[in-house]
Amino acid sequence: MDFIKETINDVVVETVNLTRATLKEAEEFKKTLSLEIELGARKIIVDLTECEFIDSTFLGALVISLKKMTALGGDLRLVGFQPAVHSMFELTRMYRVFEAFKTKKEALDSFK
Repeated sequence: MDFIKETINDVVVETVNLTRATLKEAEEFKKTLSLEIELGARKIIVDLTECEFIDSTFLGALVISLKKMTALGGDLRLVGFQPAVHSMFELTRMYRVFEAFKTKKEALDSFK
């Protein structure tokens, strides 16, 4: 299973259980998040702890999902950057767009 969902209080935590998140998984991931949003989720955390690499299409899926969430008054936050993923977010300046946290607990606490 590539994506593992858990709900903590009213926060959906979607764990990306992949070392490499690329074009192949981006479409499925986008559908997964879209479904959560359609079902009423307004607080989503995407846990990238397992990811050693994400490509631009996967990053695009995150951006599209964030736009959907903010349009509905919700928020999507990220957690668990490994060095290459952190670099990708710095190179693309996406760290300005997303709120990111070191731990799942910090991300959960940020919604309180």
